[in-house]
Amino acid sequence: MRLFHGSNIEIIKPRIIVSDRKLDFGTGFYVTSSLEQATRWAHLTAQRRGTGKGIISVFNLDEDVLNDLKILKFDKAGYEWLRFVAANRKGIPESGGYDIIIGPVANDKTMPVISLYFAGLYTEEDAINRLIPQKLYDQFTFKTESSLKALSFLEVIK
Repeated sequence: MRLFHGSNIEIIKPRIIVSDRKLDFGTGFYVTSSLEQATRWAHLTAQRRGTGKGIISVFNLDEDVLNDLKILKFDKAGYEWLRFVAANRKGIPESGGYDIIIGPVANDKTMPVISLYFAGLYTEEDAINRLIPQKLYDQFTFKTESSLKALSFLEVIK
């Protein structure tokens, strides 16, 4: 499976960088199966950092390696996903010792709903009902060094 990482620099050898940013699935190396989503991430990263241009690094995921890893997968933006994302976004990491976490991405289109949920203006049910009709891209978060071995670099798209 081809996976894409959007950034303002080429990433040939992925690594896990600890950041103070509160991301959906916590610290890790993030990729998506959507070139469109990775392109958005690349341009946003270049804009935020004020340097470079949007660059997409393309990787192959060796699915045979996945059998030996602990994986958490959210098939949709449901209650468990919302709680997990909320905890991570609030700075309460919910890693559970997983090597890889897969699920929908809370992007700029979903954040107004999630923000209102955080503020207590939406219940979990309200938030989920508003997220269901949205087209949510996926994200794969590689959280351990052993999980990164499942990725092999293919090419860079500028």
